[in-house]
Amino acid sequence: MKVLVGKYVKTHGIKGEIKVRSNFLYKDRIFRAGKKIFIKDQEFTIKDYRKHQEYDMLTFEGINDINQILSLKGNFLYANREDLGLKQEEYLDSDLIGLDLYQNNIFVGKVRDIAFITKNKKLLVINSHYVPFELIKKVDLKNKRIDIEEVLGLL
Repeated sequence: MKVLVGKYVKTHGIKGEIKVRSNFLYKDRIFRAGKKIFIKDQEFTIKDYRKHQEYDMLTFEGINDINQILSLKGNFLYANREDLGLKQEEYLDSDLIGLDLYQNNIFVGKVRDIAFITKNKKLLVINSHYVPFELIKKVDLKNKRIDIEEVLGLL
């Protein structure tokens, strides 16, 4: 299964380096030499990675010219989920969508979406309410349940 890890937003220089915007939590496991990335169903092997300002910069094996990669600009980058090596207690933001949300063992709704406010600020979208990630006490993927701290007037 492929997971979204970023978006190719610009090129950098003439040798095929690309600028990627990513708020993917486990990018340190994917943006490494030798790892596979997919852009528009094409497979690329990462040759080099570096951070530059707010961008993740990638070069790929076999890509030595901007013209070899320019046509894919604007597309999303994906990786194989298995390549992440997630531990049992680790999860992706997308795994939370559809889970039941509880506050004090009372069902308050299902997670409809994840809203990204800033790079490090995310909110669960429950019906028409937003719940900060910081309030999550426990995520139970097996039972499809999220427990959050009680905040009066939140929901």
